Amino acid sequence: MRLTELPRTTSFRLALMFLALFGTCSLLLFAFVYWQTVGYMRRDQDEFLQRQLTFYSTLSPADRVQRLREHPRNDPGTRRPSGEFAANGQWLVGNLSVLPAELRQAHQPVDFVLPSAGAPVPFRGYATQLPDGHWLAVSQNVHEPREFEALLLRAMLSAGLLTLLFGLAGAVALGASSMRRIDAITLAIRRIVNGALTERLPVQGGSDDLNRLTREVNGMLDDLERLVHEVKGVCDGIAHDLRTPLTRVLGGLERAQRRASTVEEFRDAAARATEEIAALLKTFNALLRISELEAGARRAGFSDVALAQVLADVVDLYQPLAEEKNLTLQLSGTASPTDITLWGDASLLFDACANLIDNAIKFVPAGGHIEVRLDAEHRAISVTDNGPGIPASERKAVLNRFHRNEPSRSTPGNGLGLSLVAVIAHLHDMKIDITDAAPGCRVSLSWSAR
Repeated sequence: MRLTELPRTTSFRLALMFLALFGTCSLLLFAFVYWQTVGYMRRDQDEFLQRQLTFYSTLSPADRVQRLREHPRNDPGTRRPSGEFAANGQWLVGNLSVLPAELRQAHQPVDFVLPSAGAPVPFRGYATQLPDGHWLAVSQNVHEPREFEALLLRAMLSAGLLTLLFGLAGAVALGASSMRRIDAITLAIRRIVNGALTERLPVQGGSDDLNRLTREVNGMLDDLERLVHEVKGVCDGIAHDLRTPLTRVLGGLERAQRRASTVEEFRDAAARATEEIAALLKTFNALLRISELEAGARRAGFSDVALAQVLADVVDLYQPLAEEKNLTLQLSGTASPTDITLWGDASLLFDACANLIDNAIKFVPAGGHIEVRLDAEHRAISVTDNGPGIPASERKAVLNRFHRNEPSRSTPGNGLGLSLVAVIAHLHDMKIDITDAAPGCRVSLSWSAR
């Protein structure tokens, strides 16, 4: 992680944007609080001075002089000095010994400074000229209020500065954390690009935007890894299931070329070759159909499908084959199965059920039982048999193309039946489950209500 890249991160920029917004709001709030507080304190001081000036102005000259002479005893600290002055500003009475020029010139309360033994002391005063030409002045020591105002201003400036510093630190921390996560994701992507398909993007705890995105990407990588393995499996299957028949065709034709001497022998060789090639074409057609279904090309023809009728047609089709192998093929269902409909393609659903029944007929021994069930309550179609079943370790793999649960591959088939069922189920938003029927196998196709 390079700090020079930090300002370019989205998290850092967003943090700075919110910091600027929050800082501006805080500054306006601090200014409003300061203005209201200082304004309230100064209005209170001015109202006090106005009351004092009005009180002294309404007294008779003799009473006013008497009050001003007694005022120093009531104000020993000279916190609120008052006094009367001649028209030329000469002190006459009171504990305010000097009439500042600011008071004579202003017609409202103003600040002024009086000298003292130490530093000059700030006061706020108000003066008016009496009818006899004398000046009456009242004042108040505002050293503590002004100190409080300065303290309040410093506190707000300090709070603003701390807010700015902590905000910047938070922006840097957020940007650095985002960069670390992006760097980790970038490294994981590079490893994946270099061939480590088992690698996954790191996901931290929580459900923020980046975690949701990485989870989706990891799901895509899971599908990609599965597809790559399927491609490898397809290649292996092609090597065995397609090359072997072609080898037999070539061998048969070569033998016929060398040994056949009659038209009948050539016809037999051609018939066997035709049969092998037809099986190959059937396999290729199945692969093409699976690819077409995976692309979702058949969704445009969806409509409401009566599942009971589809299952009845499939069972009728395979009933003779089951009887020929001495198997019992039975269709059952819960109450009112005729009311069950599914939004889908009737021919594809027919093919899916046909493949399940065909698989069961292939592997269930003579005397066995196959049940096709339509479950209205759980919205599921199931095909259950009492054959050898599928081991738990193989139940996921049998859905892959060309995978066969029979290593010897002696049973007819190309390993695409359950793959086609899985693709059709996915196209119809159905879930396929392979479970143990104890004994035998149960394959279920279930769906959710629309």
